[in-house]
Amino acid sequence: MPKTLTQKIIQAHSDEAVERDGQIAQCRLSLVLANDITAPLAIKSFRAMKADKVFDRDKVVFVMDHFTPQKDIDSANQVLICRAFAKEQNITHYYEGGNCGVEHTLLPEQGLVGPGDLVIGADSHTCTYGGVGAFATGMGSTDIAAGMALGETWLKIPSAIRVEYTGIMPEWLRAKDLILMLIGEIGVDGALYRALEFGGPVVDALPVEGRLTMANMAIEAGGKAGLFPVDAQTKAYCAEHGRPEPNFTLAADEGAPYERKVIFDVTGMEPLVACPHLPSNVKPVSELADTPIQQVIIGSCTNGRISDMRDAANVLRGRKVDRNVRCIVLPSTPEVWKQCLREGLLEIFMEAGCVVGPCTCGPCLGGHMGILGDGERAVSTTNRNFRGRMGSLDSEVYLASPVVAAASAVVGSVAGPAQL
Repeated sequence: MPKTLTQKIIQAHSDEAVERDGQIAQCRLSLVLANDITAPLAIKSFRAMKADKVFDRDKVVFVMDHFTPQKDIDSANQVLICRAFAKEQNITHYYEGGNCGVEHTLLPEQGLVGPGDLVIGADSHTCTYGGVGAFATGMGSTDIAAGMALGETWLKIPSAIRVEYTGIMPEWLRAKDLILMLIGEIGVDGALYRALEFGGPVVDALPVEGRLTMANMAIEAGGKAGLFPVDAQTKAYCAEHGRPEPNFTLAADEGAPYERKVIFDVTGMEPLVACPHLPSNVKPVSELADTPIQQVIIGSCTNGRISDMRDAANVLRGRKVDRNVRCIVLPSTPEVWKQCLREGLLEIFMEAGCVVGPCTCGPCLGGHMGILGDGERAVSTTNRNFRGRMGSLDSEVYLASPVVAAASAVVGSVAGPAQL
């Protein structure tokens, strides 16, 4: 019987025969992830379960990224709990301070997740790792505690939606636009507890960093996971990032049982922007001209990778940020930060009048380093724009790609790079 990519990966991690969507399967885990917000809750549950040891100290990862560097006593105490547990359990992959980056950029970059893996994380954007051909999904802290103790979890096998992109990519269209295109089409619950499996000639040509961006926002369509095939692009990425290059390709079978198919032709399309207060409220950037803004954020687990930094720098080079806008650039890992330094991108950002900050989630969740005040608007490369997400309940967040964010910073209102 033909299988979806989702079914194939789950089958590889289960001793039970995967025969249909909706089936419950017990699965072995490749990795379990938590961060400075969610790990303390998982540790509390771990203790309540009377567990003594994590199942594998090499396969539990803690990343202190949401409030790094810690902004107050409460956030510092959260990290203290995580640090003590990591030391007690001798956890190999504990990231804090100078080696810490935004988790969903850091793990693929360090080769900790890869093709065919099954990963759970106490963060909804764990689905990012589908960009390298892993089935990865977010779970609550109690499930994460059980995963840390047992190295197993149960899954209801999700049905899958096939999403294909065809045509010719315009100059300024990016992966962020492709995923916003989908969310705008099917809505924030259009893939509820379903896997999104991406394909088509545009996806075949898309670099892995773009795939990670798209998989990251599968959850914004309600998805359980977002998956890309394991192909030559994936293999090259693995080789570059210290993970043994897989000796296999991985894709859905011909005739796989998809619930539905969604097909887009990207030829001639302009960049898109998700307007307040939903990621599905998507409009072409040209329709938002003359919408004044006060802040731009370039970074996050969605668009804080080196390709995103290069995109933003190419737009900002030789230009100045509008005097009424604060433009905050947050490279998402120390490696990205150092590569920006080597390539002269940090100088471009600072000459343009940007604030360059540390590798933190920070403003994305309204945490710190970029909070919006009453009535303020921001263009952000992050993944959510719910009311109050980045600060005041009276503020507004517009989601866009790095090229649109950078152009908007220069113009002082929502704008695409073609307008410069």
